[in-house]
Amino acid sequence: MIYIRSTIFFILHAVTAVLFSCLGVLLWPLPFKWRYAVVSQWAKSNIWLLDKICQVKLEVEGRQNIGDKPAVIICKHQSSWETLALQAVFPPQVWVLKRELFWIPFFGWGLASLNPIAIDRKAGRKALNQVIEQGLDRLSSGAWVVIFPEGTRIAKGYIGRFGIGGARLAKETGYPVIPVCHDAGKSWPKHGFLKYPGVIKMTIGKKMATDSLSAAELNQQLFDWMELQQTKLEGKKPMLLDKKKEQ
Repeated sequence: MIYIRSTIFFILHAVTAVLFSCLGVLLWPLPFKWRYAVVSQWAKSNIWLLDKICQVKLEVEGRQNIGDKPAVIICKHQSSWETLALQAVFPPQVWVLKRELFWIPFFGWGLASLNPIAIDRKAGRKALNQVIEQGLDRLSSGAWVVIFPEGTRIAKGYIGRFGIGGARLAKETGYPVIPVCHDAGKSWPKHGFLKYPGVIKMTIGKKMATDSLSAAELNQQLFDWMELQQTKLEGKKPMLLDKKKEQ
């Protein structure tokens, strides 16, 4: 039954991705918030489909910590689920992502219409400067910026080392950080086709001010928070995993 449900969801997930991606391209001349309001319905509808078809539900703790003003979202990365769920929970947002995603037919086109910060992860300091410069531009326009500090999806039970980009962006722009943790890997595993019934819990932390901390100190504080929340959600402390080995 899980295989059948997962297959039905996969088909609908793929078909709706093509439809909304084409729609995103057609709406490109419109302002970002208008495009986002339409294209983000794909993510919201897929969270609904995941619930109704695969019995994978979303439970949010700390929703009151979001507020009205833009912030930098530092989120745990376990599967594709969080890229959908963040759109269902948070205000209009853009993501820092690898530019290779633009090369995926249909999906990449729709993604590009949402004004993300696409970087070459091999570019080092140039990529970091790009995140800071474009991140400030997006935040100033009213959009939230989502960063996955582990840089790649990490299986449940593990935590990756945090890149400094998110902390540097927050520190140099003065915008606060909101950390987000979840346990999506138990229902939607990394690169997994099967979707296992259950309740995925998303924990939203309180905003962290950046004025009294260095970027390195803020990054460590974020890592410690994420490690603690993952321990609570999964029932044991995650093992530190070098993301290069994970890839």
